[in-house]
Amino acid sequence: MIRPERPENDAARVAALHAYRILDTAPETDYDDLVRIASGICGTPMGSVSLVDADRQWLKSMHGFDASPTSPREASFCAHAILQPDRVMVVPDALLDARFHDNPHVTEGGIRFYAGAPLVGEGGHAFGSLCVLDAKPHDLSDAQAEALQALSRQVSRLMELRRVSHALNLQLLDRAWYEEHLLDYQRQLEAHNAELSEQTRTDPLTGLANRRAFIAALELAIAAQRGFAVALVDIDHFKTVNDVHGHAIGDEVLVAVAESLRSASGGHGLVARHGGEEFVWLIPEVDADRARLNCEYLRESVHHASQSLPVTVSVGVAERRAGESVAAVMQRADEALYAAKRGGRDRVVVAD
Repeated sequence: MIRPERPENDAARVAALHAYRILDTAPETDYDDLVRIASGICGTPMGSVSLVDADRQWLKSMHGFDASPTSPREASFCAHAILQPDRVMVVPDALLDARFHDNPHVTEGGIRFYAGAPLVGEGGHAFGSLCVLDAKPHDLSDAQAEALQALSRQVSRLMELRRVSHALNLQLLDRAWYEEHLLDYQRQLEAHNAELSEQTRTDPLTGLANRRAFIAALELAIAAQRGFAVALVDIDHFKTVNDVHGHAIGDEVLVAVAESLRSASGGHGLVARHGGEEFVWLIPEVDADRARLNCEYLRESVHHASQSLPVTVSVGVAERRAGESVAAVMQRADEALYAAKRGGRDRVVVAD
């Protein structure tokens, strides 16, 4: 086991951590919720908010495991993570890492995977990490690492709100000043949480809803027993666009098609990017004939949208049958899409 080095400014870092008055406090729902979200996004069964004190590691929040909240700093994964405050530290398999292969958290605690996003205060000090853990080897995608880092900023803001709240309590002689600043920090926190929530449901390239948001809307529509149709929309010969013109132009085509779909839908239902060059439209309260007309208009809108690099789309439509599952209606729409492609593309096919 390789013991973590100490930052050059460790004494100042520890003093700043103590100013938050958070060490050895009771669990709080706000921190626990962010840990659960981090574990869910990263696909791990465990997570924690870990703070690195002078000689110990202390856990403000734990999810998926029971352990003493206090352990020696020398065995702390997070004590390594804070040495690089601007990046997520990922250990795919601790048994293969010289720093941790004989660490007691590994040999006795069973930890194999660790990813920690440092918690950085306004003064630039790293106090600990928001981390996710697994008992088996694991890894993170770039998107998961970015989401973990975004969530770590939310934890840091919660801590900052706590510190400011304490400081403001000392200013009770000027109550108006106290309330103004406290509410301002609260608004900032709510705005950042709203932004994070939106990011987890939005495709960053096109600005449309992403697949996760679409499936959630589809499940809600089924639970509400509402009639609807699903249209799968695929850009024809998109691989050729990328191969001939490059991925930058391919991205421009995706954005342009997304805008055409958004405009053609007129805000009726939900248009989402389903993955790659495929989009999907949840059309509420329509039968198959009406859905076909809507999709024909959508197809023509895409066809006439761009003169510089014209593209077309193929569309597969399925009206949901009574009692039909999400998977079943999506399967029929997918089969209709492939029928449209086999039939010559640039057309709409409705599933039987």
